[in-house]
Amino acid sequence: MQIEHLSLTNFRNYARLEMPLPSAPLVLCGDNAQGKTSLLEAVYYLATSKSPYTTSDRQLIHWRTEDHPMPHARLVAEMVSDGRFHRLETTILLNGAGGGGRFKKVVKHNGVEKRVMDVAGLLKVVFFMPQDLALVHGAPSDRRHFMNVTLSQVDRDYLAALDKYERLIPQRNALLKRIAERRASPNELSLWDEQIAVAGAVIIAARQRFLRELEVAAQRTHHQLTGDKETLSLQYQPSFTPTADGGQQLSFGVIGLDLHREIDADTIAPQFAARLEAERMESIHRGVTLSGPHRDELRLMINQRDAGLYGSRGQARTAVMSLKLAELAWMTERSGDPPVLLLDEVVAELDASRRAFLLDRIDGGVQTLLTTTELDIFTPSFLERAAVWHVADGQISTSATP
Repeated sequence: MQIEHLSLTNFRNYARLEMPLPSAPLVLCGDNAQGKTSLLEAVYYLATSKSPYTTSDRQLIHWRTEDHPMPHARLVAEMVSDGRFHRLETTILLNGAGGGGRFKKVVKHNGVEKRVMDVAGLLKVVFFMPQDLALVHGAPSDRRHFMNVTLSQVDRDYLAALDKYERLIPQRNALLKRIAERRASPNELSLWDEQIAVAGAVIIAARQRFLRELEVAAQRTHHQLTGDKETLSLQYQPSFTPTADGGQQLSFGVIGLDLHREIDADTIAPQFAARLEAERMESIHRGVTLSGPHRDELRLMINQRDAGLYGSRGQARTAVMSLKLAELAWMTERSGDPPVLLLDEVVAELDASRRAFLLDRIDGGVQTLLTTTELDIFTPSFLERAAVWHVADGQISTSATP
């Protein structure tokens, strides 16, 4: 996958940018708050329709457009994937008159308007940033987000199930509260639970398969980074324990999921439905759905010890780096086309050995965009094969490209 041209209009601090992208690793160098990260954010937003830094689309629109009749931002990527040309365009614009209007997204593929779901995976990315330490030390939602973003780019069934599930759970929770207030009947839950069980089962089965495959690549990289001194393993902890045959023989361990044994969605769904029914009275009392993928957990283990509880900061950085490189390899293998790799100030956060390990794996096979405030952290050999562009106040100056 290769982005050949990136166009930004009123995005962050870019009033207007037309930028052909090189196939060589691209280093974006400049002081803080000049627009380096915004370029990576734009690529990520085109790929996922979400920002990794904010949940408010309003914040993405250039501040100078505040007084315009219709504030908007437009992002366009022209790219080649699997030998075919694609033009992916996303416009964020005010929907409705006045300052109280809401912003909406309009997505087009080759000039034809599409749903966000229809273009998912057209542009694939792996984003690596210092905040990814949350994959070890952060909240369970951070690790669920990692699984969701990665899987949604390569698995349409997962994306559809996730989209449905995330719409159904708030509606079920609202119904639970109405039942508790005697404004609805518990019998109304049956229809919701059937749909939630089917969608949730697809999510759980896909996460299990994904983590089993990801773990192989992550362990290999982690062994290389630690000189075979540490073994990284992934422990998926679903919020309930399905069994292989729907009986009493557990296929998921009490602590976590056995990644070497696969349970399909058709086997999980009726067990999930039974769990929702068994918890019905407690869920009504508390007003929330107590089990399901929205409460799943993923733990990173180093030598069978929880890295989030017992690992050092250095071990956490190594584990995250192993996970991100494994994500890159997994997406490439699953789609047959390498995603775009985005590295936001990551190189400066690594020690010399990890830095060299990472840079050695950045080559022309994977289009890579990196940001930095200082060039001297890169080796001369890497800079010789990279394009170095300088960013200042939303303006870019380019040097020769290899």
